[in-house]
Amino acid sequence: MNFADSDVIAAILTRAGYAVCEGAEEADFVLINTCAIRDNAEQRVRHRVRELRALQNRRHQLRVGVLGCMAERLQSRLMAEEDNVSFVCGPDAYRKLPELMRGVRTNGDGSLAAVELSETETYADIEPVRISGNGISAYISIMRGCQNYCAYCVVPYTRGRERSRDPETIVHEARTLFEQGYREVTLLGQNVNSYSWGVQDNSCGFPELMERVASIDPALRVRFATSHPKDLSDRLLEVMAAHPNICRCIHLPVQSGSNRMLKLMNRKYTVEWYLDRVDAIRRYLPDCSITTDVIAGFSTETEEDHQATLDLFRRVRYDYAYMFMYSLREGTYAWKHLADDIPEEVKKRRLNEIIALQGEIALENNQLEVGREYEVLVEGESHRSKQQLFGRNSQNKVLVFDRGDAELGSYRRVKVNACTQATLLGELVQ
Repeated sequence: MNFADSDVIAAILTRAGYAVCEGAEEADFVLINTCAIRDNAEQRVRHRVRELRALQNRRHQLRVGVLGCMAERLQSRLMAEEDNVSFVCGPDAYRKLPELMRGVRTNGDGSLAAVELSETETYADIEPVRISGNGISAYISIMRGCQNYCAYCVVPYTRGRERSRDPETIVHEARTLFEQGYREVTLLGQNVNSYSWGVQDNSCGFPELMERVASIDPALRVRFATSHPKDLSDRLLEVMAAHPNICRCIHLPVQSGSNRMLKLMNRKYTVEWYLDRVDAIRRYLPDCSITTDVIAGFSTETEEDHQATLDLFRRVRYDYAYMFMYSLREGTYAWKHLADDIPEEVKKRRLNEIIALQGEIALENNQLEVGREYEVLVEGESHRSKQQLFGRNSQNKVLVFDRGDAELGSYRRVKVNACTQATLLGELVQ
């Protein structure tokens, strides 16, 4: 989401006459777009803000603004705690950035904030300026906000309630990107499955939106993130099965393998429901990879709960997982009502056990890929050698292979010859 938001911010500021600089040394403003979902993300932001003090001491005109979820969560408190921050701006107030930046130059630092949440803002009329990426893959934000209110999560409080973009603007953005040479788009939302636009005869749900985007051109790959298990429908899986250019990879955050923990987390599904959705994916899309998120050490988690999570990992056999140790977030239901009562060393041990198990599963899954051929979208040079390129297959697995005559942005067939836990190693077939 932050990549997509940064592109919207760049578009708003470009309209106002600003230009993107190559580095902070050339800038009048450094804008830090933030995430607040975990404490370590906020700590990295604070570290970056403090690093900029030395540059500000040399370049007195340089101003620092903190944007996004962390700005929304902490608001003016952030400027008091980090005194070199000139202003803060929340995710629904990016249109006010030019005004904030003019105000800093006119009125000085430390008192300007725009953090009001909106029930309607989607930035649908803003054509993003792509300031990062490879010119091949792009993100498209299709909705904003969330109202699932998981007990541990700050997103509903920092991004507001769900609201969806007009599908016409989404399809137009995807078509424009394809015409500009992009070959892959990822549709983004806190819960894309709940995308909904219009009423009755003029309605568009997420399966219909996916079908419209996939129909732009067979050479345009379509991905999406993130799915909530409670809303993953058979209709979406049918659409995916009917369109080969919709990628065979579904991110399905589970968070815990214990029904007791899922209820405490307010996830609104059971392990049984989750496994039913996994079985449906395997039925409609046998070649689909499944990835997940999981939290170790949530409030009152027992060893039995933890073992249930490990058992779920063994059952589903994820291709990749984002694995985190629970950190209490101020303002959430858990912060108000649930004790953060699992000792740090227990959290770390449980997390390490999940990481170790997932590493074994990922390696075993990748070993099964040896000998297979995949269509790969070539994205860039390998970090290890300029003589090698890398790309991803439909399952979102990274393949590294000798350059040959392959060009960036092209589709090429690659045969898998070997693997690591994270990467497939192969050779060009054609």
